[in-house]
Amino acid sequence: MKWFQTIGLSTLALFAIVGVAAGDAPSPKVAAVQTVYILPMSSGMDQYLASRLTAMNVVQVSTDPQTADAIFTDRLGESFERRFGDLYPKPAPPKAEAKEKEGDKGDSNVAAQAELAEKGQASAPVSSFGRGKGNIFLVDRKTRAVIWSTYEKPEGTRPEQLKHTADVIAKQFKDARKPAK
Repeated sequence: MKWFQTIGLSTLALFAIVGVAAGDAPSPKVAAVQTVYILPMSSGMDQYLASRLTAMNVVQVSTDPQTADAIFTDRLGESFERRFGDLYPKPAPPKAEAKEKEGDKGDSNVAAQAELAEKGQASAPVSSFGRGKGNIFLVDRKTRAVIWSTYEKPEGTRPEQLKHTADVIAKQFKDARKPAK
């Protein structure tokens, strides 16, 4: 009986070590990120995070979303999708040449109205009120996939508290980018 317990505990310890070691391996997508754009975050966390990422030489922080490999955000969902769509609009589908030759004004009016409605919807304000604070996501610009995330809730909204939280997040991200030993 003791032998079985010893083997069972040894096996469990081995799986725990392997699991920790596997968790240390950086994602190739995270390691490939060189430039990030940071969306506005609650309590101005975006400013502190940009400062710490830059000061610690983790990645370049760009003020131009078109040059970024990935986007840092503190929320996902409909408001993020609208904002992402504003920054990186999908290319318009090619129009059929036959309809253009016919000059069908009915279809063009419907398309124009749909475009105006879409623009009105896309310009809805982004609110952070009532959101879970502390989640930080890194979203790949090309695939729109979350490639890294963490949870680090600030102790408050005072500058030194926000700076400390941004420092912890930047260190976690830097560690996630390191090659496995």
